[in-house]
Amino acid sequence: MNRHLILFRVIASKSVTLSRRYLVNTVVGFVTLYLFFALVFFGGQFVAADLISRSVGPLVVGYFLFTMAVSAYADLTHDLTDEAQWGTLEQLSMSPFGFTEVVAVKTVVNLLGTFATGIVLLVLMMATTGTWLSIAPLSLVVLGVLTLLPVVGLGFVFGGAALVYKQIEKVFPLIQLSFAGLIALPVQEFVLLKILPVSLGSHLLQRVMTDGVRVWELPVFDLGLLVGQSVVYLAIGLLVFRIGTAKARKRGVLGHY
Repeated sequence: MNRHLILFRVIASKSVTLSRRYLVNTVVGFVTLYLFFALVFFGGQFVAADLISRSVGPLVVGYFLFTMAVSAYADLTHDLTDEAQWGTLEQLSMSPFGFTEVVAVKTVVNLLGTFATGIVLLVLMMATTGTWLSIAPLSLVVLGVLTLLPVVGLGFVFGGAALVYKQIEKVFPLIQLSFAGLIALPVQEFVLLKILPVSLGSHLLQRVMTDGVRVWELPVFDLGLLVGQSVVYLAIGLLVFRIGTAKARKRGVLGHY
């Protein structure tokens, strides 16, 4: 069996085991996400019914993307912090696969879990609002991955910082709030905004899911820019993570918490 496949299977098995072992925490986290959306939707109907009725589709898509972006960004740093607390981070760093490769596979596993949770939440939101959006699997997966890769790059940046500085969770709420702003940016009016993470992907996902457009029907320039954006942000994130790893090793604090 391919060594990378073995690594993926082991990390995926560990992730599933932890989710099952702490099932209450997993379920409560998901229910909290849904309840927050329900409060926004029903509260908005009470306060401004006309406004909510005109923007149900964008609200569902935006919240769907927001929850996945927050998870894609924060999961890596949380994983590294947990491994440091458990005293297993230094063991991972000595893996024959290489520390960066192990972390990259953990990120892929986390992304798959994020997509699975996001799809279930999306169906619940559509059932709650009575608004059924267009879900073309290929378009959704392609745009979802390309939109989240820059966020993963940011996750690697803060993951590298966590290896060196350990406690950086205080910055998370600020970053998470920024995702909400990025998702809502009017990129169709201000072209320069398209280079920011999440903003262009959010716009294209809105078109696919609310207007029924397929990924191959989207503007070639926008798709090319989204691909380039994903590659650049991810590459920068990996570079910063490797620098953070090297600095932590040099200081002798890689496995510390």
